[in-house]
Amino acid sequence: MRFFTAWGKFMTAAARSHAAWELDTSRRILGDPKRIVLLLLLLLPIFIFGPVVAAQVADHAAAAGHTLPDVLGGKKAYSPAFYSTSIFIASILIGLCAGLITGCIGAGGGFIIAPALMSAGIKGILAVGTDLFHIFAKAIMGSVIHRKLGNVSVPLAMTFLIGAIGGALIGGLINRTLYEINPVLSDAFITTIYSIMLGGLGAYAMMDFLKARKSAGGGGSAHGGKSEGAELGNLPRKLQAINAPPMITFDESLVPGGRQISAWFLIASGFLVGFAAAIMGVGGGFLTFPIFVYTLGVSSMTTVGTDIFQIVFTAGFAAISQYAIYGFIFYTLAMGMLLGSLVGVQIGAMVTKVVPGITIRGFYAMAVLAGFINRIFALPGKLSDLEVISLSPAVVSLLDNIGILAFFIVIGGFAVWVIYTFISNLGRLRGMEVTS
Repeated sequence: MRFFTAWGKFMTAAARSHAAWELDTSRRILGDPKRIVLLLLLLLPIFIFGPVVAAQVADHAAAAGHTLPDVLGGKKAYSPAFYSTSIFIASILIGLCAGLITGCIGAGGGFIIAPALMSAGIKGILAVGTDLFHIFAKAIMGSVIHRKLGNVSVPLAMTFLIGAIGGALIGGLINRTLYEINPVLSDAFITTIYSIMLGGLGAYAMMDFLKARKSAGGGGSAHGGKSEGAELGNLPRKLQAINAPPMITFDESLVPGGRQISAWFLIASGFLVGFAAAIMGVGGGFLTFPIFVYTLGVSSMTTVGTDIFQIVFTAGFAAISQYAIYGFIFYTLAMGMLLGSLVGVQIGAMVTKVVPGITIRGFYAMAVLAGFINRIFALPGKLSDLEVISLSPAVVSLLDNIGILAFFIVIGGFAVWVIYTFISNLGRLRGMEVTS
């Protein structure tokens, strides 16, 4: 039980740190006219060349005896520049919902993207690659590395990246190898990973919500007002006490002489982050904060700067070297999700000013559990296709539909509620801005 609680707090801190990065990046992009122009330039090729390439892809599919959905979901990679208005609008809505969850709840929005894409019929490996590329594009556009270099420990970051690149290589290789063996095996693997992560995180979030509701007042802040991972304080001391050269020095500006930790721990941590990025497509950066602060004992200030530095390289390397060059990125979806998430994060963040924190924590638990239900109900069908278990097509279809409906009802209902709350409180929100 103690391990489950510690793991839940660790993952919650990870989700919240990633949400903080998303919000900061969104504000930076939308608050700078030059970055907005850059965003439009990225979107322009989709509208100009998308329809032409779409026709070519359709003709190629027809010549090969396939319908377009077979190409999108089949074993062979295609050049995923396919464009249609419905696909682009759907991608904006998926990004918008993810952004609303991230901004309003302060965690977890990025975790629904891959399940949403897979529920819409996109193969798991394509969903992972597309999500990863969307994170990379956002990181590049919102990067302020040059402004925060004072907070970046270059030796710390470069050592970390050695492991991150190795992890991305292994993770991408596993995904692609499983896909080449059998696309269903790849989907089952990705679905299992998401089921384990979302199940544990959702259970902890719901327990945390119920406990908070029973406590005096039950309000709390949007982020729970807790210091996640506080009980792990002894671990950094033990790790930093291990002398396993080479030793990396950091936090010199905060501690006389700085702190030191073995490069091997940094490389191992980087490997985990890179592996998670390549396997799940959420960028991997969501793990950096809790690993650095609660496991390695790096200060929050250094961690934030270093995370901004590493996420560009980790997400970029994994997206390009492991997915883009093999044709596993759906660029139309990636750009639509980028656009939707930038707007959604802003709206969600403003809604937190007029909604009780306990309500937000409840929605967080429901959103994560909805993702879990979606993937866990999809898993029997994958296992049946692999002949691991025996289920009738009717049962498989029923389970799959239950997971999809539960997921989109919860996520869609949450999105409608947030937008309604935002519109109905516009006057109050404007007053808060003027006061501040």
